[in-house]
Amino acid sequence: MEEYLKQLPKLAAQTKKENQQYFALLKKRTPKNLDYIMQELHDAAFEKTDCLSCGNCCKTTSPIFTEKDIERISKYLKMKILHFTNQYLRRDEDDFMVLKTAPCSFLDLQNNECTIYDVRPKACSEYPHTNRRKFIQIANLTIENTAICPATFKIVEDLKKRIPFDMSKK
Repeated sequence: MEEYLKQLPKLAAQTKKENQQYFALLKKRTPKNLDYIMQELHDAAFEKTDCLSCGNCCKTTSPIFTEKDIERISKYLKMKILHFTNQYLRRDEDDFMVLKTAPCSFLDLQNNECTIYDVRPKACSEYPHTNRRKFIQIANLTIENTAICPATFKIVEDLKKRIPFDMSKK
């Protein structure tokens, strides 16, 4: 897994332009059952993916923390909201609250387990978002996630096989 994770950004970069073109076509001709197809592909990929052996999302990115996330996690950690926010979070360039550091402050690096798993941010519990409703709305995020999450890379490659487009006809 370690070696594959090193190669993943390069593989994602090699397919990025193709994926952008693919999703542009998919947006124009979105099948009515796309969300069902994505759910199937997501389930199949995660049957074969052990997130604990990877943890790349927790090591390299930060979820967005909503107000509800901050309140829930602060309470769980028995911290005042302001203290929690000052210690762990910052505002990013899009004005979202995100972690100050990577890897995640709550990742146990010995075993890739989340120390706040039961109260983790909503963005973490939904990651990599490949099984969400109205999936087509997050196509750009999915393309970015192919460089981080091996399962997302596989899901996108499998989607292109499942719903092929002749890319030469754009």
